[in-house]
Amino acid sequence: MYDVADRAGVSIATVSRVYRSPQSVREPTRDRVLEAARTLGYVPSGNARGLASRTTGVLGLCFPDYADPDVDAEGAGPGGTDEDDDGAVVMLYSDQIIRGMERAARRHGYALLIAASLEGGPESLVAQVAGRVDGFAVLAQTVPTSDLEVIAQRLPIVMLAGPREIDHLDHIEVANADGVRELTRHLVEDHGLRRLAFVGGQESSPDARARFRGFQEACRKAGLPVPAAPDLRAEPMTQAEGARAAQTLLDREGPAPQAMLFANDQMAVGALHALERRGVRVPEDMAVTGFDGIPLGRVVRPSLTTVRQPMRRLGEEAVELLVRRLGDRTLEPASLMLPVTVVRRASCGCGS
Repeated sequence: MYDVADRAGVSIATVSRVYRSPQSVREPTRDRVLEAARTLGYVPSGNARGLASRTTGVLGLCFPDYADPDVDAEGAGPGGTDEDDDGAVVMLYSDQIIRGMERAARRHGYALLIAASLEGGPESLVAQVAGRVDGFAVLAQTVPTSDLEVIAQRLPIVMLAGPREIDHLDHIEVANADGVRELTRHLVEDHGLRRLAFVGGQESSPDARARFRGFQEACRKAGLPVPAAPDLRAEPMTQAEGARAAQTLLDREGPAPQAMLFANDQMAVGALHALERRGVRVPEDMAVTGFDGIPLGRVVRPSLTTVRQPMRRLGEEAVELLVRRLGDRTLEPASLMLPVTVVRRASCGCGS
């Protein structure tokens, strides 16, 4: 901290305020301090202990806030309670990753610290997490690469989802393209559907891009027109956006699609509700599919055909890699690709 203060030409108190209450420091001064910190590889210690010489017994997780008020309002759905240990049916992608990390961290004697909001910018995430943990997992594109490079000088980092952005960091992703490719093949070959509409996520999302790429590859192999972009993009990928996308696709001129493929389950569930309101029967008039395998997909009616990704295992593997790296910082970086599974249910015409 003394080095940062000296380089930025400010007092120690100012450096402290930049990280504790950034709004109390003028922007030019704040930027100067943060730039000095990046250059020096400084991250603040939340408990005033030297990161180089002590351990906290805590692992961290950084990800954007994926809250979906429509999902929260679903409650426990038909039947009222969950059937197994997956937790409440409203659990989303990030909830499952957290559960996996918590269980694995507990096995290794660690606690888990979560920063689940980008409010205040990436510097606030660094201040909240990096100085309070022994290592942490970061969901793709949550923190700028330049900041990760700085933090990685002091802490082990595991990148979750998306392509590998930094070669020297441990990395885990799931087979997004493989899953959508197989799901699309199933709709075309097993159900004879050929007018397919794909609703993707924001263009900057690596997972959303990979899922659309799988759709393109399947269309090409089936001899169908290969779209250059999704029929629609949704941001955020919530139930409400899925419902709006379904309405828009129905209202377009020309023949309606025979199937709507959504880049996540939340949008697909919203589409099911919208189609029901419009009197469109699923799957008789329209097939609907999602991606993720959140528990809510089991209890909606019709139950949702989806690509299940191992969300809980993603969290568990992140902890295993962090613990491994904490034991030996000289190990070669690991890169894991976790498989996915197509789950065939009633919304495509399979099962009940």
